[in-house]
Amino acid sequence: MNRFSISILMICLFFAATCFAQGPPGAAPPRKGGATSEAKLPPLTVLSIIPAQGEPGTAVTLSGTGFTTGTAAWLGTQELPTTVLGPKVLSVVLPELPAGVYALYLKREDNATSRAYNFNLQPVKPVASNLLPETVTICASGREREVVLSGTNFQPNSKILLDGAAVGTRVISGNALSFMAPQLAPGLHQVQVLNPPEALSGTLALFLDSRPEILGVAVGSDFVSYYELVITGRNFLQNSVLVADGTRVGTRGPAVGDRDNLVYRGCNQIVYQRHPYDPSPKDIRLQVVNQNGEESNLYTISAP
Repeated sequence: MNRFSISILMICLFFAATCFAQGPPGAAPPRKGGATSEAKLPPLTVLSIIPAQGEPGTAVTLSGTGFTTGTAAWLGTQELPTTVLGPKVLSVVLPELPAGVYALYLKREDNATSRAYNFNLQPVKPVASNLLPETVTICASGREREVVLSGTNFQPNSKILLDGAAVGTRVISGNALSFMAPQLAPGLHQVQVLNPPEALSGTLALFLDSRPEILGVAVGSDFVSYYELVITGRNFLQNSVLVADGTRVGTRGPAVGDRDNLVYRGCNQIVYQRHPYDPSPKDIRLQVVNQNGEESNLYTISAP
């Protein structure tokens, strides 16, 4: 091979080596260290839950790390509307669910899930505002004994407690309940609302009134030696006593030396059988006294 041929061969080998070293056109230079194209999100953790229990409508704040705008809180199997306040704080409002212990946890858009924590969802505390009526007479009957309790947060299973004991309760609405006042000792009694199992309202007072009251007196039947004064009113008892011009007249028959008598016809009526010494009309002052010492108003009538 002559010198010219050898020179041409060496030139071709040189250009081939140069092209191989440069690589194909448009090829990107290799990356250093194999770095990823996206930053990895930090772990989703919950560090505090305030408060750790509450009733529906309560705002709960969760603090931790790894929160994003796509992070949502879950209570059991229900996703809660979640307000993310920052990468470490978010808040939720407890929904209307039956009371009980639920798993509270967070879930992020990348399907990362935090640890679940037991959260005690408490029953809604009822609010008792007023009673209508606030006073029931001991002789009231039927619908006269019905008491309506107004307030808020009443539930289908709400119960009225009278002196700590449950009584028959009618749920009218979420703001009204009713019950029939039972026969109890006269005086003040405590009324509360219970949302099971243990959410209690404040206390209202129901007054059972046993004080007798005279509403009217009329002259009744006239017999040979006596006539009747028919006394109407309320809270008259079997052992009530009538005081007529200072003289006590009972239902157990007249006292020795006295002929007047008192006939009991019910809570609202007693009859005074009066034997007058003089048929001329005069003012007679009448008052009813119950065995517990409670006295009625004074009532004056003109009769023999």
